[in-house]
Amino acid sequence: MRTLAYGSWPSPVDAALAAAHDGSPEWVGFVGDEIWWTEPRPEEGGRRTLVRRRHDCTEESVLAAPWNVRSRVVEYGGRPWAGAVRGDRPLVVFTHFADQRLYRFEPGGEPRPLTPVSPVGGGLRWAEPLLDLERGEVWCVLEEFTGEAPGDVRRVLAAVPLDGSAAADRDAVRELTEERHRFVTGPRVSPDGRRAVWLAWDHPRMPWDGTELVMAEVAADDTLRGARTVAGGREESIAQAEWSTDGCLLYASDRSGWWNLYRDGEPLCPREEEFGGPLWKLGHRWFAPLADGLIAVVHGRGSTALGILHTESGELVDVAGPWTEFAPTLAAHGERVVGVGASPRSAYEIVELDTRTGRARPVGARHSDPVDPAHYPEPQIRTFTGPAGREVHAHVYPPHNPGCIAPAGELPPYVVWAHGGPTSRAPLVLDLAIAYFTSRGIGVAEVNYGGSTGYGRQYRERLREQWGVVDVEDCAAVALALAHEGTADRARLAIRGGSAGGWTTAASLTATDVYACGTISYPVLDLTGWGSGETHDFESRYLESLVGPLAEVPARYAERSPSEHADRITAPFLLLQGLDDVICPPAQCARFLARLDGRRVPHAYLTFEGEGHGFRRAGTLVRALEAELSLYAQVFGLNPPGVPTLELAP
Repeated sequence: MRTLAYGSWPSPVDAALAAAHDGSPEWVGFVGDEIWWTEPRPEEGGRRTLVRRRHDCTEESVLAAPWNVRSRVVEYGGRPWAGAVRGDRPLVVFTHFADQRLYRFEPGGEPRPLTPVSPVGGGLRWAEPLLDLERGEVWCVLEEFTGEAPGDVRRVLAAVPLDGSAAADRDAVRELTEERHRFVTGPRVSPDGRRAVWLAWDHPRMPWDGTELVMAEVAADDTLRGARTVAGGREESIAQAEWSTDGCLLYASDRSGWWNLYRDGEPLCPREEEFGGPLWKLGHRWFAPLADGLIAVVHGRGSTALGILHTESGELVDVAGPWTEFAPTLAAHGERVVGVGASPRSAYEIVELDTRTGRARPVGARHSDPVDPAHYPEPQIRTFTGPAGREVHAHVYPPHNPGCIAPAGELPPYVVWAHGGPTSRAPLVLDLAIAYFTSRGIGVAEVNYGGSTGYGRQYRERLREQWGVVDVEDCAAVALALAHEGTADRARLAIRGGSAGGWTTAASLTATDVYACGTISYPVLDLTGWGSGETHDFESRYLESLVGPLAEVPARYAERSPSEHADRITAPFLLLQGLDDVICPPAQCARFLARLDGRRVPHAYLTFEGEGHGFRRAGTLVRALEAELSLYAQVFGLNPPGVPTLELAP
């Protein structure tokens, strides 16, 4: 055991290791009896491949580079693939990120395009494909740009022929619905094939504010007729809808204040827990009905578990195993359920549950320890007290290294992590980016500030018209509480975040004196610009709930924007930005830095070609982590070994 100052502990968790393990498997499904899913490849330009688990239990990446299975619908994407067995061979359709065309693929052959390229705006995009081999079609969400502006877009349900006849002919794509709503999710067809349901909503609502559950009849001409709203509304969010095998309509609604499950309108398991979540990506799935009438559910308050709900008794039995968090992706086949689970000691992996035996086991993307697990952080689930006595939830990761301790009397530096969204949550899972800091002697506190999901609608709505206030206050409350109780060094507090977390970081540096420095990644910095056409269509009216309508409270937009108050910043900062980001564009950073010009605040601005909103490439992730650590080293007086020095201007 060595005695070394906090921040100077040698660690086997370097930036390259953290980058190699960034991302998680996603979009699980069955193709016949086989389990398939998408998986990140940071070392291959950040693409996502499609992985197949064969009957002999071997895994195979079925699509080589440069194929990238990822949709850009609503920019955040959605389920990008579907598969079935035709004869004795798998047939898969998927969206390729580079051109957003839908492709047909059969192992042993090459992908063949099913949809055309459109030269208009963002083109044609597809999500949530549903294979219908009898009709010879793929039913899915079509997002079609009609002009160059982000808002020149329409979304409908459409049918794409599997024979490739629409590959060069837009008119060969059948539209199943009229253009009734701004946003729609993919259809779910009843077991008898006579009805279909989907979710819909319109500006200025976001899907966690209010959605409508729409039902229509499948007409003789295979279009959807007589669409009508059967549940949901402006103040009720329905996160997912499915059909049970006996033809009952199942959905997750927050009408009680929590996303709970309903069957034909009646509650199935009323609890102060979430059985749904924010629909950032089309096709998120928190529950999956089984053939025997049971329902597999991802549920919880804060962290999530995988359970089996007995619909008649209301009994809910959780799966035994080490996993403390399950992602919103589930699939069911016969008596088998597959999901994606993780824990503070293991990264996300594919988990299969046999409902007959109750046994759950990892079957794909299995976690393996790249270093001695003794170097992993050991989180504490904490609840702090914020302004007006409100609860603030957080995960605290103290510095931890099995070979090092700090000198007696020294308090560690801490970095507050503000998650993105902001309507989202920091999951309690192993993250080697956190281990990168904690194993060197720097503590991390992930704050699920007011507005976060997982704690009911009331907690989520604390941020209504209070973005830049509640999130900033809650993060500061956690940081100061850690310092007050003697956990953290008051003089060595930092804050970091990306996207909405980047906003909270920048707003914290302009509105408080809590932090000695901060790391701001792909942020919102100028509310007026962002709220008046500078972002994509999906979030273009988001600020009306987070801040208020721009036309009614323009002064509030200016008062809260970090770009309007760059003169208040005195703390050093690091600004990271992808140059291909259409959600939080580089123009926001340019204006912010221009207003800082001449103020001689130490800072660095790093940009990355080929990166959009959120970094995916290994080289980018390495550079960003090392730059962040160097910032803390310079500001806090640390001496981490082997870290390139970040040059700070001016």
